[in-house]
Amino acid sequence: MLSTRYLEVEKLPWANTAYDGIKIKILFKDSQSGAMTALFRWQAGAKLPMHEHTDIEQSYVLEGSLCDFEGECKTGDYAWRPAGSKHEAWSPNGCLLLAIFFKPNRFLEGPESEK
Repeated sequence: MLSTRYLEVEKLPWANTAYDGIKIKILFKDSQSGAMTALFRWQAGAKLPMHEHTDIEQSYVLEGSLCDFEGECKTGDYAWRPAGSKHEAWSPNGCLLLAIFFKPNRFLEGPESEK
């Protein structure tokens, strides 16, 4: 049995998310733990509503920039957020980023918020 999984990422389709202007390519997902590695493509002006990171989240910006109230992560920048951190995020000019989650986010607003 092969242990390494190779993906031809360019051939993977972009999927819509629950949030306007944000698309996703899932590279890895563990349905039991919720761990996920994905590419996100944000259109200019796209916004992710208030959410909580239930575990560490890591982001590496490949193109453009992603902002929150603490700062801006630009092309080539890396940011990580600790478990329990809450924020909104937006992309003024669009961006492409690689994100790694150990557990899924908990949305406090928007279509995926807990009712």
